[in-house]
Amino acid sequence: MPTKTTAIVQRNEPQPTLVQETIDLPDLTPTQVLVKVENSSLNPTDVQSFDGDAFGDGAVLGCDFAGTVEEVGSDVSRLKKGDKIAALIWGGEIPGLGAYSKYCVAEEDVAFKIPAGLDFASASTVPLATNTAWLALFSKDCLNIPKETNKDMSLLVWGGSSTVGSYAIQLAALHGFNIVTTCSPRNMEMAKKNGATHAFDYNDPDVVAKIMKAVPDLAYGFDCIGNATSSTLCGQAIREKKGVICTVRPGKANTENVPSHIDIKDVLVFTAFLKPHVYQKVYHWDTSYEDHALSKELYENIPSLIENGKLVPQRPRSMGTLSVETLTEAMQLIRDKKVSNEKLCFQVANM
Repeated sequence: MPTKTTAIVQRNEPQPTLVQETIDLPDLTPTQVLVKVENSSLNPTDVQSFDGDAFGDGAVLGCDFAGTVEEVGSDVSRLKKGDKIAALIWGGEIPGLGAYSKYCVAEEDVAFKIPAGLDFASASTVPLATNTAWLALFSKDCLNIPKETNKDMSLLVWGGSSTVGSYAIQLAALHGFNIVTTCSPRNMEMAKKNGATHAFDYNDPDVVAKIMKAVPDLAYGFDCIGNATSSTLCGQAIREKKGVICTVRPGKANTENVPSHIDIKDVLVFTAFLKPHVYQKVYHWDTSYEDHALSKELYENIPSLIENGKLVPQRPRSMGTLSVETLTEAMQLIRDKKVSNEKLCFQVANM
């Protein structure tokens, strides 16, 4: 079993920067598998963690990766050596572990076997965003929508062409929701193809009125953007006195102007892991056995959903081989809001 890996590491002297280094791999736990990474992808949370110095010197960022199982822990039963898998990890939280590395570890319950015909890059777009959408919809700490009684349920997905939004629409459509979404005009047809009944331009000054007219019974909203106005507009579109929205921003950031009759929730995808979490020394999450069980259910079903065409992976955009330069470039594209209806991916095996 390899004991070291090449990785992109955050170093903080004299200021936060990215460097390529060889570092030690932590020991494999009984429930983990060691993965030789083929592709990883970039999420906004990776950029936020770097810019906010969330994990400090030595952090290896990156949360989504796909590759081949090299070793298995003693308690692993569903995965075996040689399996091609995609998995979620909170890059930076555990020293030495992140998706921007030639080797990474995956928890068996928070990983899925890549179905035949799906490439590593496309598979690497799935874990974080799909798991985020799934928990936002069904976790008791988020929207907590009953999975079995949604035939006439209306849901607003704000940011339907984001990767999280794309997967949220598809998962909600599987459960029979009446879905309304916002996105740029060029992405409206794709949003409807994914399962949205209505799609509106989020820049339209009348967007709230149009949503309220299209879905007057709206009670649930999922803000997949989390910027200065998205949660506010999402909340304004809900007439119901018992309406609830969930934002992708931890700590419910940018929700101070949401109408007072709206209950506000936030989603942290990493509650999928059976452990407590601390972020930026400010935000704390206890171990959630319910979110872990809910996530495990999702990962067990992802392969068949993809094979049956019910879950279509986001379009990967290759940034080339993972390096300090390509990761820096990709992070800037996220900051500049130049990523839409695609996910930035890196080839890791040859770094």
